[in-house]
Amino acid sequence: MSTLPRRVVLAGGAAAVLAAAGFTATPATAATDPERRPFRLAVMGTTDLHGHVFNWDYYANTEYDDAKHNDVGLAKIATLVDAVRGDRGRGRTLLIDAGDTIQGTPLAYYFAKVAPINQQRIHPMASAMNAMGFEAAAVGNHEFNYGIPLLRAFEEQLNFPLLAANALDADTGRPAFRPYVIKTVFPDDAPPLRVGILGLTNPGIAIWDKANVAGAMTFPGLVEQAKVWVPRLRRAGADVVIVAAHSGADTSSSYGDALPYPENASSLVAEQVPGIDAILVGHAHVEIPQRLVANKATGRQVVLTEPLCFGERLSLIDVDLSWSPFGGWRVDQIGSQVLNSNTVPEDPDIVRLLKADHDLVVGYVNAPVATCKQAMSAAAARYQDVPALDFINHVQADAVKQGLAGTPDAALPVLSVAAPFNRDAAIPAGQVSIRDVAGLYIYDNTLLGVRMTGAQIKDYLETSAQYFAGVPGPGTYPADKVTNAPTTTSPGGTPDYNYDVVAGLDAPLSYDIDLTKPVGQRIVGLAYAGKPLAADQQFAVAVNNYRQSGGGGFPYVAKAQVLHNRQQDIRQLLIDWAKAAGEIDPSTFASVDWRLVAGGVPLVITG
Repeated sequence: MSTLPRRVVLAGGAAAVLAAAGFTATPATAATDPERRPFRLAVMGTTDLHGHVFNWDYYANTEYDDAKHNDVGLAKIATLVDAVRGDRGRGRTLLIDAGDTIQGTPLAYYFAKVAPINQQRIHPMASAMNAMGFEAAAVGNHEFNYGIPLLRAFEEQLNFPLLAANALDADTGRPAFRPYVIKTVFPDDAPPLRVGILGLTNPGIAIWDKANVAGAMTFPGLVEQAKVWVPRLRRAGADVVIVAAHSGADTSSSYGDALPYPENASSLVAEQVPGIDAILVGHAHVEIPQRLVANKATGRQVVLTEPLCFGERLSLIDVDLSWSPFGGWRVDQIGSQVLNSNTVPEDPDIVRLLKADHDLVVGYVNAPVATCKQAMSAAAARYQDVPALDFINHVQADAVKQGLAGTPDAALPVLSVAAPFNRDAAIPAGQVSIRDVAGLYIYDNTLLGVRMTGAQIKDYLETSAQYFAGVPGPGTYPADKVTNAPTTTSPGGTPDYNYDVVAGLDAPLSYDIDLTKPVGQRIVGLAYAGKPLAADQQFAVAVNNYRQSGGGGFPYVAKAQVLHNRQQDIRQLLIDWAKAAGEIDPSTFASVDWRLVAGGVPLVITG
């Protein structure tokens, strides 16, 4: 596939587009030696695109509203890329990505599961990225969600390499993807400049996608593999080394000590591996215009930048170099910033290229699947027992119960775990479409059933209750005051997807969460079928693969015996259940089994 001719003539000119996007012009560093010839290289970076081509919310069937959500999509990023190239010159720029590309929207799901890509059917993300002229992309952990064969099919459709120096073939120990690529840039009045791009992915893949990668690939640490490959890049002649790392900047791990390698390690790579000039950071979905991290061995500052996610921002790394016939190329200064895609229109070339794919998916998600007797909203699901979450738990538990039929564990009572993934999700009364149902479950998780005891369930719920902040006593509280969920002004805390609700299938599991009590002692009145939950009572518990693999750091579940695992997509289970039922009747599965209290008095929570 060839790269489409790219436009460089933009309405108002490239400079006007960049100014509107928040671009700050910085003077190039002047070479102190008059014999040295200066050159500025611009490296543009995206990350965590998650299947977003257009600024379109497939679950709401409308464009994203600027008042509630940043604009998204590669079509807008393409306009910014054209502006940078128009301002700097095409030959002075490179474009790279830091991973998580082919999962995250109904568009991505459609071309993975409904009509999988093949030699005739090109993935929309491949088409868009080829047209934009990407030079390289790191492999993200979500690239493995649909299995290695689909990832390989996507890789074959690209005009550029997927990079992952720390994804190794399990049999040979050799890299399963290209570790790096060296791109040559040709300045007008100096010898060629060789830019090394090293790709690093996330060790958590071994946990999160264990079912897809076990026995096929291993994923050692980013620091460990960067120490191997950065010197090789330098020996291969790289004058500049840029790392595309699908790993957050702030050192942490959602999987605790389940792996010896941290999930978010980009700052550690900068600190501990000499020879790196800049890191394009991914995975954490945060905005980092520029962060400087000093390498402990050399003292040199390494620039880190992360352009949020979904195509909301474009990172721009300016590398100022100079060349002399005596010393060759030298990096004099590096700086970075992010450009805001909210300010620009979608690139018409990308729109024309992918409109047919987009229209196909819009038609698919709007197809009717059932009716619903009563509207169900997830808006209050994080602080109130609502039918929308009961629906998820009912379908999950029912699937596990059916899967255990005829086995020695068929008599186990079944519980289910679900989290409020999407506050905007709502199933209307009357006709229900695929997008209505799918909006309740926006992640591509699969279903498992594991064995847990009553005591373990209690501890699990105590961990979940860490999502809430303490209160002094009974009263009325705004939701944001009783939850620890991250906000735009306070990005720390526990995200909604790590607050789990547990429900029973054949009998209710009921409990109160007392927010006047300390963390670890908040679950009170825990009962099953109206009786205090016995510590040794055994259950089959429906969980998603993210939880079962250790995601979120919940106790016991990752080591629990697996009773059911048919690789069933939970979103599709919800859709299939609705189709089979024909009518969704909340009265058949909804009940209020948990509540927030203060000393036994129910709290009043306002949205």
